Amino acid sequence: ILLDESPDLRIEPSAQDAEVYRDDLEFVERLNLYGYYGGTRLIKAAVKTFFEHCRSRNIPTQPKNFMLRYDSDIPRQVGLGGSSAIIVAAMRALMAFHGVTIPDEVLPTLVLRAELKELGINAGYMDRVIQVYEGCVYMDLSRHLIEERGFGKYERLNPGLLPPFYLAYKPDLGKVSGAVHSELRTAYDRGDPTAIQTLQEIAGLAEEGRKSYGRGDFSRWPDLMNRNFDLRSRVMRISPSNMEMIQTARRCGASANFAGSGGSLVGYCEDETMFERLSEELGRLGAKVIRPQVV
Repeated sequence: ILLDESPDLRIEPSAQDAEVYRDDLEFVERLNLYGYYGGTRLIKAAVKTFFEHCRSRNIPTQPKNFMLRYDSDIPRQVGLGGSSAIIVAAMRALMAFHGVTIPDEVLPTLVLRAELKELGINAGYMDRVIQVYEGCVYMDLSRHLIEERGFGKYERLNPGLLPPFYLAYKPDLGKVSGAVHSELRTAYDRGDPTAIQTLQEIAGLAEEGRKSYGRGDFSRWPDLMNRNFDLRSRVMRISPSNMEMIQTARRCGASANFAGSGGSLVGYCEDETMFERLSEELGRLGAKVIRPQVV
């Protein structure tokens, strides 16, 4: 995010929002991958939510306008939190520009509000929490915590203890993640027993992983990550292409779980030999494989 003082309040579209296409094939392909939405609406939602938050709490802001532009190299619509990352960055830029402090535990809720209330994007807290806190975070998102205080319990963990991981994403599996979350949220809100039980089991996996993290024992993590995906597949429709990525990674001996809602995987990768095999086999499917650096 680049934010400078300006005579008027101006939001400039990025190159990613340019409505210029090579031909009709690229036009249709980009709409199929990314939908009809660009990043400018995310910036607008962030700015509106920021000022409404400040005014509702009598937080003073500077009496000056600004020009704001953004750019992002996060792969789009493959479950890597690209949309919320833009809103988090915009919020931080506005906070710095106006000299406003918003507590870390509150900021993810504001980001989620911008997406959910302003844009109708069905999402949850996790992407927004990790983007605000960074590093490695254990999150307790129990319903009673959210309802009582508007945010969960977030615990920073030492990222230096993390075992070796891989991250894989397939650009042509891009889609609008809110559509995926919408079905699950609807089932949860209407009290669907399968959805509620499955989400409780997934939360239990996270709790078990947290306990072993404190002991420095990651022997169960591959099984926990695989189980997480298997539980998700109960309540989410998994496309054949996404399932092919999961099965390919597991045949290589690695664990595999969605990094988001589809299009990208994360898993335990025990050594360089396994990483090279993952790169080769997933590469045949058109996926890119990297080793994330968590700091």
